[in-house]
Amino acid sequence: MATNTRAIAAKVLGEVLTGKSLNQVLPPALDRVPLRDRGLLQQLCYGTLRQEPQLQAVLKQVLGKPLKDKDADIQGLLLCGLYQLQHTRIPDHAAVGETVGATKTLKKPWARGMVNAILRRFQREGVQLLTNLDDAAATSHPRWLYQSLQQQWPENLTAILDANNSQPPMTLRVNSARLSREACLEKLAAADIEACAGELGPHAIYLSQAVDVSSLPGFDLGELSIQDESAQLAAMVLDASPGDRVLDACAAPGGKSCHILELQPELEELVAADIDHSRLERVEQNLERLALRATIIATDAAKPDAGLATESFDRILVDAPCSATGVIRRHPDVKLLRRESDIAQMAAQQLDIITGLWPLLKRGGSLLYATCSVLKEENDEVVEEFLSQQPDAQLGVIDANWGTATVTGRQVLPQEGGPDGLFYARLRKTAV
Repeated sequence: MATNTRAIAAKVLGEVLTGKSLNQVLPPALDRVPLRDRGLLQQLCYGTLRQEPQLQAVLKQVLGKPLKDKDADIQGLLLCGLYQLQHTRIPDHAAVGETVGATKTLKKPWARGMVNAILRRFQREGVQLLTNLDDAAATSHPRWLYQSLQQQWPENLTAILDANNSQPPMTLRVNSARLSREACLEKLAAADIEACAGELGPHAIYLSQAVDVSSLPGFDLGELSIQDESAQLAAMVLDASPGDRVLDACAAPGGKSCHILELQPELEELVAADIDHSRLERVEQNLERLALRATIIATDAAKPDAGLATESFDRILVDAPCSATGVIRRHPDVKLLRRESDIAQMAAQQLDIITGLWPLLKRGGSLLYATCSVLKEENDEVVEEFLSQQPDAQLGVIDANWGTATVTGRQVLPQEGGPDGLFYARLRKTAV
């Protein structure tokens, strides 16, 4: 295992520690390591961030004084070293030796002795150091989030925490317009890819192990896509009819838009909108691969483009920007970057988006509100506030047996080896 892989991981982690997102800094880093080391680099970055609250609490106990901001890479290296010793099967001697050696690659030889001493102390005293942690740090969650989950989901707390700390499964969505799930499972089995059917939606397939998409039979032909099972429920609940005009208001990267079109090919039109021009390119790519057609526009959902006519859509899907607390296992940097104060700001933005889009919905039409959050401030409370402000809005029933019924909708909680955490609520515009 090359020493520079740890050094590159340390730089990536250092950038996340100073406020950048993992999606922003990891891809260019992967391009800098040989193909054989990319899996290790991803494991070190994702794994360290999943366990960061625990590792950081341990580090505080053994670090004499806080490191300077300019040494965030060394802090990242220390966290990475602790992660290897506590959470991987990498032999201790290799984890310590390679991590200590990375100080040379980082051109910070002064840190060599410190890194070596801290990792070796953890080898000797790790059990005691871990015993000193509070419940939040011990379960690798920031205290504010741990307390919110404990208060809102007491019976599901352990399962949610475990799911957040796990590696997410690779989940496929079968294009039912092309083939059945049973036929897809047979093709996967013929390619020696172990898989099983999902339990929530009729088009979901779970792979036992992640594979490169290029090895998936039928992927290039548009027979299947990569999409979490909870996310696949959106198109089902939206329930578009032939001749409908549908707006997917926060569409990028396009998975839900494509699923809507697969399920209902006789729409009058689907408009895929997003505020981010660059992310709309992903929508175009997904539509092209699946041979689907949609109108793509860049617009702020809270202040829709004037070209979107009042009362012109039968169905609107709002997959709103949120805290991502239901998909932490896919975005572990949420544990570092999200703050408790962000939740109220997110909720205000979500309310603005629904309010901004509501005039575009036809009388008798429905708007499906979705988030990948498990926090009631962004889910039930946003919907309740909107209903209190909008006299022509009423709550629609989601007739389903998946997830947990809430005051206004249904919540799927993240499950280890299963679906992500998503919330859905249906709002109807009164006909008169």
